[in-house]
Amino acid sequence: MEENQSVTKYTWEDMPKEQLSDQLSRRLITGNDMMLAHVYLKKGCVVPLHHHINEQITYILEGALRFHIGAEDGEEIIVRAGEVLHIPSNVPHTAEALEDTLDVDIFSPPRQDWLDKSDDYLRKK
Repeated sequence: MEENQSVTKYTWEDMPKEQLSDQLSRRLITGNDMMLAHVYLKKGCVVPLHHHINEQITYILEGALRFHIGAEDGEEIIVRAGEVLHIPSNVPHTAEALEDTLDVDIFSPPRQDWLDKSDDYLRKK
């Protein structure tokens, strides 16, 4: 390890929770080349159709999400607690919380739209 690199320990409860809507909030930890997020979705929350250059891994800790891959009427995949979904770069997808859900999302590279808060599609009421 290079001497000028520092190691950082985080505690989720200490990270600020960003409220995006009444049904959606998140906490972020960002490194140079990846981003880790806790995403909190209330039952019925819908993440609209979108895509991004970032490769995504979604790991469900609690609850369940229904994804539509490719388009809103595309392939349906339900991901439950203990399951992981890999979404390659630029693949359109939607998600719907089938119950109150906590998911861990990993993005590479980090989501610049999340960092600069230009992710308006998530902030609609």
